[in-house]
Amino acid sequence: MTIDEKIFEEPEGEEWVEDILTNKRRAELERFAKKIGVKFSHIETLHVALTHKSYANEFEPRIKYNERLEFLGDAVLGLAAATYLFEHFSHLKEGELTKTRSGIVRQSTLTRLAKEIGLGELLLLGPSELFLGRERDSNLEDALEAVIGAIYFDCGWEVARDYVFRQFGAEFERVKITGIPKDYKSKLQEIIQKQPPKKVSYIELSASGPDHNRTFEAAALIDGEIFGQGVGRSKKAAEQEAARAALQKMGEISQ
Repeated sequence: MTIDEKIFEEPEGEEWVEDILTNKRRAELERFAKKIGVKFSHIETLHVALTHKSYANEFEPRIKYNERLEFLGDAVLGLAAATYLFEHFSHLKEGELTKTRSGIVRQSTLTRLAKEIGLGELLLLGPSELFLGRERDSNLEDALEAVIGAIYFDCGWEVARDYVFRQFGAEFERVKITGIPKDYKSKLQEIIQKQPPKKVSYIELSASGPDHNRTFEAAALIDGEIFGQGVGRSKKAAEQEAARAALQKMGEISQ
């Protein structure tokens, strides 16, 4: 089995068919590819990256959607970010590199970058997601990771690495100036400790997705009142995002 066949291998028990691209859709995708500076050999791969599961569920048999490419792109993004930090931040120790990478590829950053390049407008969504799906943070984050996966799959490691370096260039530069990304939970705790008897706590609001690719939503509470909500690939990451949102609401940090 070739890598092409393996990536798009049909999951057991599911019937998939190829989606037929219209001329309009193909032109949209080609304009987007040019915009991000990537030349795809098979634009259909990018089409899959921008097809949400809710859209695929409208067809019987189902067409291919972006979850598998998202899984691949998550790994490629992590490796590319780690490569950049290893090459340009030789003074950082292993633990500091890990914290810095986590701060750069966090959900809020991916969501913002996805909005900047207009991914929401290109997403194919089913009826259940049409109302708010194009602005939903988890959909945008997943789509950007799927696009990175599509670039790697279609164009190879070097093209995918260079794309990540370009797309996240401002984030890397910001870290050079500001240092290791902040621990928002610790910062929020420090602020609240100065305001006794107030207390900070966190609750899990939801968890979704397959076991290998879970998405968690958490809330930061101050004296039982929700001050911020966040989404992440782990409970800790979601709590960090919730703490960041709470700090923004309190005026302690900027957007």
